[in-house]
Amino acid sequence: MTAYNKKIEFTFIKYAFLTMFLCLLFIKSFTGFESSGNNYFHVFVGDTAVGTLGSLQEAEELFVVARRNVSSGTDEMVLSSATLRADGEEVLWGTVDDPKTVVAAMEEAIKNSVIETRHHSFIVKINEYMVNLKSLDEVEKLFQTAIDNYDVDSLYDVELVPDRDRAFNVLTASVIPKDGNNDRLKTPRDYSMAGVEVLLSQMGKPTITNEYMDFDDFELGLMQMGFTEDVEIVGAYLPDSQLTDLGVAIDDITKEQETASEYEVVAGDTLSEISIKVNIPVDTIVEMNDSLDDANTSIHIGDKLIITVPEPELSVERTERGYFEEVYDADIIYVDNDNWYTTQTKVLQQPSAGFRKIVADVKYVNAKEVGREILKEEVVVDAVPKIVERGTKIPPTYIKPISGGVLTSGFGRRKAPTRGASTYHKGVDWSTPKGTPVYASCGGVVAKAGWGSGYGYVVYINHEDGRQTRYGHLSKVLVSAGQSVKQGERIALSGNTGVSTGPHLHFEILINGSQVNPLNYLN
Repeated sequence: MTAYNKKIEFTFIKYAFLTMFLCLLFIKSFTGFESSGNNYFHVFVGDTAVGTLGSLQEAEELFVVARRNVSSGTDEMVLSSATLRADGEEVLWGTVDDPKTVVAAMEEAIKNSVIETRHHSFIVKINEYMVNLKSLDEVEKLFQTAIDNYDVDSLYDVELVPDRDRAFNVLTASVIPKDGNNDRLKTPRDYSMAGVEVLLSQMGKPTITNEYMDFDDFELGLMQMGFTEDVEIVGAYLPDSQLTDLGVAIDDITKEQETASEYEVVAGDTLSEISIKVNIPVDTIVEMNDSLDDANTSIHIGDKLIITVPEPELSVERTERGYFEEVYDADIIYVDNDNWYTTQTKVLQQPSAGFRKIVADVKYVNAKEVGREILKEEVVVDAVPKIVERGTKIPPTYIKPISGGVLTSGFGRRKAPTRGASTYHKGVDWSTPKGTPVYASCGGVVAKAGWGSGYGYVVYINHEDGRQTRYGHLSKVLVSAGQSVKQGERIALSGNTGVSTGPHLHFEILINGSQVNPLNYLN
């Protein structure tokens, strides 16, 4: 048995050497083992092991596939904290996992590390107002609800269309007639044609004008709708926390968002000056106030003018054609008088209302009528117009006659501050150091300059509008009677002359010879 084993061992060694000899004979070169770096990777997504792979590149490619699979089949954007990590080592052999198994493990790890899901939503911008809605269907419902408030017969639909004025993918809301209503809703002029096309289309057709149409020939009802504001709609991926409930959005754009505010007229105000103060055009102020006929209507101290009207974020404009039997007023006729100030008016003829039948296109913004075009009119009783004579000259203004000073006594009843002083103060007093410059409150002609008994040294100035200003208790007079002065020109120095308790300026304004409260007339 031993001899047989030795024979087998000898045979094995003989063939091993023979094999080595043949390898050396037929292989041109032979290189020994060299290290090539990491070739075996333990792959993790976050802190979760997802398998082993043979290369880092393969791990990165499979991670991309896993992320794509998690986000596919939905319009949502999934934000995950998952990151890929691979710990490598160098081995002579090792077992790697099937790529499908690794991808499945990666997907599970990604889902477990989701930090936020963002939905494919839509941002609606109406001028400066913005709201986020979760779908285009909600956007359509938002705008459809706005027009349904005024479209009682359901003649119009809202369509979301690309905004042609935008270079990017921006939608806007367009109001269009529903199918079947196009013929009835055509306006007298067809804007789809222009130039020669219009001329050719009219050749051979009889011209029918409103003048020759009976009232029954007009098609009445809602003729046109649209939105007054610029509407922009863009897609975005937003989290739930930034989405607005559709009902809340509808309330925001259809309900009035503020209360009306008023402006109280003060001394020196004109409609044009108020327009500048509140940054609202004069025509708009006139439109908002029934007490104003036009931009030349007289206003008085203490009058309250509406300067803002509550409006929703989105306004619907529409044109409704209707038949009316109505009492109407003729337009006011104005007669300009270049010798009067704009504050002076006189009614030369009282108005009388008329009665008429009309067909008119009435234009509305929301519920408010903003204009009308009369298509046919039949006057039953003529209206008599109101005729008003009005001034064209801008009235002079009045300024505070000193710089600084402390108001120590107002206009009206008071306790006599010193023996000989009146208990009814006919002006206002500003305490100021002796010698303070006194300026003409308004341009005019000096009527008196000198001693004025209890007033001490005084200056009286007559003004173009018939008013007079008086400046009392002066220390020095710098003008003389008959002299013309300009507004803001220095006329005296303040003092303590006459019946006075201390250095100050006494100031009066007289209208038709009677003192009024000066503070009501100073700019």
